Amino acid sequence: MSVLVERDHIGIFGRMNVGKSSVMNLLTQQETSIIDPTPGTTSDTKYALSEIHCVGPVKIYDTAGVDEPSLLGDKKRKKVFNDIKECDLALIMINPAFIEFKSEEGLIKKARELDKQILIIYNIFNDDDGKKIRECEQKNPVLRFCKKITLKANDERYRKELIDFIIANFKSKNQKHELFPFLEKDEYYVLIIPMDAETPPGRYLRPQAMSEEYITRNWAYPVSFRLDLGKARSEINEEREFEEKRFNSFLNDFKKRPKAMITDSQAMDIMNRWCPEDIMLTTFSITMINYISRGKLKEFIEGINTLKNLKSGDRVLVVEACNHSRIGEDIGTVQIPNYFKKHFKGIVLEHNFGREFQENENLRRYKLIIHCGGCMISSQKLLARIHELEAVGIPFTNYGLFLAYLQGREALNKVIKPWNLC
Repeated sequence: MSVLVERDHIGIFGRMNVGKSSVMNLLTQQETSIIDPTPGTTSDTKYALSEIHCVGPVKIYDTAGVDEPSLLGDKKRKKVFNDIKECDLALIMINPAFIEFKSEEGLIKKARELDKQILIIYNIFNDDDGKKIRECEQKNPVLRFCKKITLKANDERYRKELIDFIIANFKSKNQKHELFPFLEKDEYYVLIIPMDAETPPGRYLRPQAMSEEYITRNWAYPVSFRLDLGKARSEINEEREFEEKRFNSFLNDFKKRPKAMITDSQAMDIMNRWCPEDIMLTTFSITMINYISRGKLKEFIEGINTLKNLKSGDRVLVVEACNHSRIGEDIGTVQIPNYFKKHFKGIVLEHNFGREFQENENLRRYKLIIHCGGCMISSQKLLARIHELEAVGIPFTNYGLFLAYLQGREALNKVIKPWNLC
């Protein structure tokens, strides 16, 4: 049975006569769009179905210019902005020889609002125009959030360079990523689930539910253990020893040893000590950030190394993708700030919730971004955030890796070992 693969939608956007149709023809290797110096030649969006090696099947949009000053131009602009909504990747074309860039700024802002992956193409018509790129970026500060390439769109020799640029910087929605690539059939996997004041009744949290479903669907056996964190951390020896004994009794009841444990990140201080060496250990947060980012866990691990270089006065941004009600020992607003007060004196800690991150124009002032697990946002939204951070050169990590790191490098290595990244 054949599997229907959904095409990635790639839109080419810009003002009139910037070379959008030339890029369409460059990508499709045929005269898909009419090329003419007459302004407004592309009167409506043209579509082409194609295949890009290492990306897969794509639908390419060659859109009208957004700067036509007429009633018809207004209609074209409305259509172009609707096209942005449909696209996974926005290729925004710029002629650096222009004096002002309001049209391009509007396109970039709209694409960012919609959490689209964005790549900038500087199309050079005259050799001297390349020298004007720096001035162009000074006039349009929002460009700092985007990866860029410079080419001559009417020169087919630039095709490979353009394709390589797209492959290197675009994550297709069709790239398959397993929730647990280390899962084995007919093995047991233990889900460590502390239920605190924030745990909703009647259901698991999304990472817990996804883990249970994935393990079951792949012919393995999920088993949940509710950990009483209060007792496990209690200063009363009897309570602490009782909880550890209960855990060990649960573990010893298995006739076949569990293959791995997936724990709530908040319990890393306990599970780092209690999880036996012969059982793999990782966290829900690490699992989700790898899955939602489509396999970019390595970049989040690299970001954690920034912690050892922080000094007093540096700024760190804690980013939480959703706006859930925060009570009790919330990770982002209570636990991480408490850890910084104890371990990182003098660090300025700031927060962004929900869409505040997209509106933050000062990302460059941060030495590190600590992102949540991303369990309540789409891959498209998370990848758009990652691309912006990579474009401005800001390292990033996530809650799960941060909480593991605070237990020591050995603990961090333990939770990333299942992913073959230590």
